[in-house]
Amino acid sequence: MSEGNVTVQICRLPHGEGMELPHFASELAAGADLRAAVGEDVVLQPGERRLIPTGFAMALPAGFEAQVRPRSGLALKHGISVLNSPGTVDADYRGEVGVILINHGEHDFHIQRGDRIAQMVIASLPPVAFAEVQTLDETVRGSGGFGSSGKQ
Repeated sequence: MSEGNVTVQICRLPHGEGMELPHFASELAAGADLRAAVGEDVVLQPGERRLIPTGFAMALPAGFEAQVRPRSGLALKHGISVLNSPGTVDADYRGEVGVILINHGEHDFHIQRGDRIAQMVIASLPPVAFAEVQTLDETVRGSGGFGSSGKQ
């Protein structure tokens, strides 16, 4: 690792034995592949959602989060997505990383042990403080929301 890299501690869980831990598939990949640590094959039916274990827990440094995101190939080819995308793993969480998958497709989707099911992006978070005020500054957009931007 070069100077300035962020180290994320990974703890393999017993049901994750023999599984590949998160890793980047290419030198410039933003997301590390997450794999299914299922004991037996899982069939995700159309419209069904399921928590899929990954077989590891981790410790993120303070000031960072992990974002669990869908894999574009699974989304395009099979309609498989991460339901709460992106799912957030907080720096103080020490439990198993799980992936909530949903099948938006028309066919059953089979998940086998070791299948790549999602990707994880580690993101830096700036320190944030909330300050209550009586009024907010005006903007062109104002209070318009839910599809209002870009409209006159």
